[in-house]
Amino acid sequence: MTSMTQKPTRWTKSSVHPDMWVDPDDDPRDTGEASPNGELATLHNYLSNYRLTLGMKCAGLEPEQLARRSVPPSTMSLLGLLRHLAEVERDWGNWITSGDVLPKIYGPGGADFDGAIADQTVVDAAYADLMREQAATDALLAEHPNPDDRLGKAGIAVRELLVHRIEEYARHCGHADLLRECVDGRVGQ
Repeated sequence: MTSMTQKPTRWTKSSVHPDMWVDPDDDPRDTGEASPNGELATLHNYLSNYRLTLGMKCAGLEPEQLARRSVPPSTMSLLGLLRHLAEVERDWGNWITSGDVLPKIYGPGGADFDGAIADQTVVDAAYADLMREQAATDALLAEHPNPDDRLGKAGIAVRELLVHRIEEYARHCGHADLLRECVDGRVGQ
């Protein structure tokens, strides 16, 4: 695609299902294992799969493509989504603890999206920030294996925190479907 006015050709690597990115046998989310037992294991599995999905939607793109704002006047881009989810993970960490609130990573307002510029150092930092914040929130929640445990100043249940994280990633994976298709025609899965 050479301009925003041209429609990209839809494409897929899948030889089995033309509306999927990859063949089911090549999908990293399908490990072939039985579904997990128990509520927390199931919630963690869904969260992991949505994280993998977001990674798949951002894979193989140059900084300019990741930073492309495909639906003007929105400032949303794939890179902005990575940065936004790092901020969201940090916010959840703040909800879980009763200590001092950690500051925003990128600054106030819409800085997560506004600062998503086509620069490899910004891309690398976004991935590193997201991984760090995911690991930090995961570690905090791992200390509470009971889904009924209530955490932080607001007393939010572990179950609710996990469901809210899944909802956030799922919603933004839907955005990422549309953004990626606008960038290069790659269809969702």
